[in-house]
Amino acid sequence: MAANAFLLIAFYLLLLMVLAQPLGRGLASLVADKPVFARLEAPLWRLLGAQQSDMRWPHYLLAILLFNALGFVVLLAILLMQGALPLNPQQLPGLSWHLALNTAVSFVTNTNWQSYSGESTLSYFSQMVGLTVQNFLSAATGIAVAFALIRGFANRSSATLGNAWRDLTRITLYVLLPISLLMALFFVSQGSIQNFAPYHSFSTLEGVQQTLSMGPVASQEAIKMLGTNGGGFFNANSSHPFENPTVLTNLVQMLSIFLIPAALCFAFGESVRDRRQGHMLLWAMTLMFVAAGIGRHVGRTAGQPALPPDGC
Repeated sequence: MAANAFLLIAFYLLLLMVLAQPLGRGLASLVADKPVFARLEAPLWRLLGAQQSDMRWPHYLLAILLFNALGFVVLLAILLMQGALPLNPQQLPGLSWHLALNTAVSFVTNTNWQSYSGESTLSYFSQMVGLTVQNFLSAATGIAVAFALIRGFANRSSATLGNAWRDLTRITLYVLLPISLLMALFFVSQGSIQNFAPYHSFSTLEGVQQTLSMGPVASQEAIKMLGTNGGGFFNANSSHPFENPTVLTNLVQMLSIFLIPAALCFAFGESVRDRRQGHMLLWAMTLMFVAAGIGRHVGRTAGQPALPPDGC
C-alpha cells in the first residue's frame, strides 16, 4: 500500500511539472509585459480608461488596495441584499451583517473560510456574481503581487513594478478565465451540475423526504480550485459528488491547486534569466509537500490507538 501511495505522489508531481512548465513560460511573458495578444489590447485599455504607464511601488500598492476594497463593498452589498436580488429560487434571505462581513473579508482576501452551509444560505446570484467573481479577482490579485515581486528581482535598477490594472486584466483574461472554462466543461462532462433549476424534493427508498440541491456548481468549482480559493458551493466542498463526481475530476482538481504556484516558480527563473533559481524554489516547495504527504500517509495508516481497529 505504501508503494502505491508513493507511486501516486510521483505520478502526480510528474504530471504537475509537465503542465506547469509551459504555463510558467506564458506567465513569464506577462511579467515581461509581452502578452501574445498585445496588439488587440489597445481598444480594451481605451474602453476601461486604464492608465498605460508603469507604476512605482506606492501607486501599484494603492491600486491593488483600492481594487480589493471596491470588491469587498460590492460583495458585502450582494450578501446583505440577497433576498431582493434575482436568481434566488429558494427565496433565501439576506445574510446577517456579521456573517456577510466575515464572508466578504474571507473571499476578498483569498482566505475563503466558510462559517455557513452554502446550499442552504446563499442564492445562485450570491454564489455566481458574488463569490465566484471574487474567486477570480482575489486569485488575480495574488498573482499580480507575485508579478510585482518577480519584477523587483529581475529589474533591480528600475523604479517601477509594472501596471497593476494591466496585470489584473491580463491575468484574468489570459490565464484564469480560459483554464477555468476548460475545467468547468470537463467537470460537467464528468457529472458535475451546472444549472439554475430550483432544488428538487424527492422520497428515498425508506420514504424519507429530502431535498436535492441544484445550482451553477461546475463554474465555481473550477476557479475555486485553480485560484486556490476554497469555499465550495456545498457545505461538504469537494467531498460532495456534485462538486467532485469522479476520480478524474479529483485528479484535475488536485493538479489545479498547485498548477499556478508551480508555474510561478518557472516564471521566476525565466524572468531573472536564471532557471536554476526557479528550479530551486520549486524543489524546496516540492520537498515540503512530499514530507508533509509522507507524514500524513504514515499517520493515516497507523490509525488512532484511542479507537478500535474498525474506527467505530
